[in-house]
Amino acid sequence: MKLAVLTSLYPSQVSPFEGIFAERRWLGMQSRGHDVTVVHPVPRTPWPFVYGKWQLIHSVPKREERSGISVLAPRYLHLPKAARRNAAAFARAGLKTILEIGEPDAVICDYAWPAAAAAIPLAERGIACVVSGRGSDVLQVAGEAGLGEDLASYLRAAGHWCAVSEHLLAEMNRLGAGEGTLVPNGVDTELFRIRDQAEAQSELGLPSGGKLIVVVGHLIPRKDPMLSLAAFAEGAPPDARLVFIGNGELFGELECAIAAQKLAGRVSLVGAQTPEQLAKWYNAADCMLLTSRREGRPNVVLEALSSGCPVCATDAGGTSELLDSLEGMLVPAAEGRDAPVVGQVLGRLLERERRSEASRAAVEALSWESSLDALEGCIGRAVDGALAAKGASR
Repeated sequence: MKLAVLTSLYPSQVSPFEGIFAERRWLGMQSRGHDVTVVHPVPRTPWPFVYGKWQLIHSVPKREERSGISVLAPRYLHLPKAARRNAAAFARAGLKTILEIGEPDAVICDYAWPAAAAAIPLAERGIACVVSGRGSDVLQVAGEAGLGEDLASYLRAAGHWCAVSEHLLAEMNRLGAGEGTLVPNGVDTELFRIRDQAEAQSELGLPSGGKLIVVVGHLIPRKDPMLSLAAFAEGAPPDARLVFIGNGELFGELECAIAAQKLAGRVSLVGAQTPEQLAKWYNAADCMLLTSRREGRPNVVLEALSSGCPVCATDAGGTSELLDSLEGMLVPAAEGRDAPVVGQVLGRLLERERRSEASRAAVEALSWESSLDALEGCIGRAVDGALAAKGASR
């Protein structure tokens, strides 16, 4: 099939770690013989406001080739506090680029908002459309952002959607008044495999002794790294160390909090890491800590468990779907935002023997091949439906 992926989340030369899991999905579809083009509209702002993160965004190449996939990045005007207008502008820029390179068999809106805004004009042209939900692009948009009715109309126009977790799929089914497809992300079980813990620590230049906890992900409010820091201070042993892996808007605030709590000797921030480096951190750690307020089905949990690393996580979104079968790793939902409670769960987990094989067994069946099978089926049904509709109209 000729597939166009319309997305607001994809790696680039400027941000090579942004959306690596999305790139893995489409490289997999390409390897199955599909013709894949990624269209990644990039917001632009008036020049007086181009500084900080906007300067970085403006430097994204308008076209690049990544592992044989063409990634096109048309620009659209982004205005503050104009979510609906921005989504429409995103969709227009993306659809214009897609049609310029030739009508595809299907367009996949991979990261529902704002890409799903293209569903209505795609339906008018009779082009198959699948909306793919990953987490906050549905839950936050339909929740505090107050855009649920808009997203619902886009889902109904598309007629086909998929989600990475059962929790997220249930919300999309409610909004779209239909039945979508579960397409969980897979995990690279060869890269994220069990290795000797001492060897991994040595390769990372880490000192021996004491428990090591890692927090992996963007340092943003939704991930709540401040709760991770507070839980570590509450429940980890005195000789334990905490490492934050990732970047984000809370980096500076987190540095100040570490200093204020006199934890600089035990807590460090190492920034974003390549997947290969991440694999070493998971093997070096005694536990990964995740204190998100909202999740789809977190890739970091898949990666950690596949590496044999236990996880202590708050019950957010599809996280429980990965941890329900693993005793003592999930913080009860009713108490999940309370630092002492999270700290207690973390402390108990660190007291246990590191049962690497049990952790890996929980996710070993979640391969990329099974994920791609589900995605391929979902897209195929959308294409068949569009062809049938065209035939009926003749």
